[in-house]
Amino acid sequence: MTTQLTSLDAQMTGELLPFDGLISALRNAFAEGCEVPVRHHHTIFNEGEPDATVLLMPAWHSAARISRYLGVKIVTVFPGNASRGMPGLTSTYILYDGQTGRQLATLDGGTITARRTVAASALAADYLARKDSRRLLVVGAGKVGSLIPDAFCAVRPIEHIDVWDIDAANSKRLVDDLRGRGMNANVADKLEASVEAADIVSAATLSTTPILKGSWLQPGTHVDLIGSFTPKMREADDEAIMRSALFVDTVEALHESGDLVQPIQSGVCTEAAVRATLAEMCRRSDVRRTSAGEITLYKAVGTALSDLAAATMAYERHLVAG
Repeated sequence: MTTQLTSLDAQMTGELLPFDGLISALRNAFAEGCEVPVRHHHTIFNEGEPDATVLLMPAWHSAARISRYLGVKIVTVFPGNASRGMPGLTSTYILYDGQTGRQLATLDGGTITARRTVAASALAADYLARKDSRRLLVVGAGKVGSLIPDAFCAVRPIEHIDVWDIDAANSKRLVDDLRGRGMNANVADKLEASVEAADIVSAATLSTTPILKGSWLQPGTHVDLIGSFTPKMREADDEAIMRSALFVDTVEALHESGDLVQPIQSGVCTEAAVRATLAEMCRRSDVRRTSAGEITLYKAVGTALSDLAAATMAYERHLVAG
C-alpha cells in the first residue's frame, strides 16, 4: 500500500499549531511521557571554514499508546554559510507511523522548535505565574522572542507588554507588530525599571553574560529563561537564582544551561534546589508556587518530547482539514 507523503512548509506548520491547542497538547504529552534518547551530535570537518554540526533528535511513543508516532528532528549548523549569504541553520522534522515505521510527513523543523519552545514556557507559567499576572516583559525580540506575547496571552490575562532587545530597532519592530494586532505594547527603554514593573519576565536571548539581575525582581514575579542552551550562555545572575524557587523543563537543564551549570559549579546552589520538572508539574497537583509573593524561575533547554507532540498535532490537524 502506498500513501502520499505530507509535506508542510514553515507557514503551513505554524498555522496548524495555534498556541491554545499546542499548550494543551504539550500538557498531555509531558504528563504522558515518551521515549527520548540522548540526542546525537556530530561534527562535520570543513577545509578553510568553520566546522559544521549535525544534530539528530529522535522520540517515539511507547507500545502501550493506541495511536503511536515516531519522529526525528534533523538540524544542520553550517557557520560558513554566513560568507555565502545563506542561513547557517536548517531544520527538518520527519514524522513516522510508530507501529510500522512508515514515513508520514515532513514538517518545518525551525517552526516546530520555535513554537513548541514558547508554548512549553507558557505551559510552565500556567502553573507558576500568579493568576492575576497582567504585565509581561519580553527580553529578546528575535524569532523566538516575537512569539512569546501570543503564547503567554493564551494562559494569563496579559494587558501590557514591554519589549527590550539589545538592538532597539528589533524592539520597535516587535512593538509595532503587536500594536498592529491590537495589543498594548511599548519599547522598554530601561530594562531595570521594566523588570521591576513586570509580573512575568520572559527572556529569549543568546547572551553569554547575565542580563537579568536578581535585585530587580519584585515579590511574586515569574521568570522564564529560554535562551541559555549551553554551559557558557547565561541570562540571569546568581542573585536571581538564589532568590527564586527553581523549576526546569527536564533534568538536562542542570547540565546544559549556564544559568544553572555556573551557579552549581560555584556553590551558589545545588541540583537539589530544583523543585520540579515540567513533567512533574503536569502530573502532580501539588507542584505550584507556594505563595503570591514567591519568586519563581523556570529554565528550559528543550526536549524532543515537545517536538514530537507538536509534529503529531500539526499532522493530525492537517488530516482533519483535508
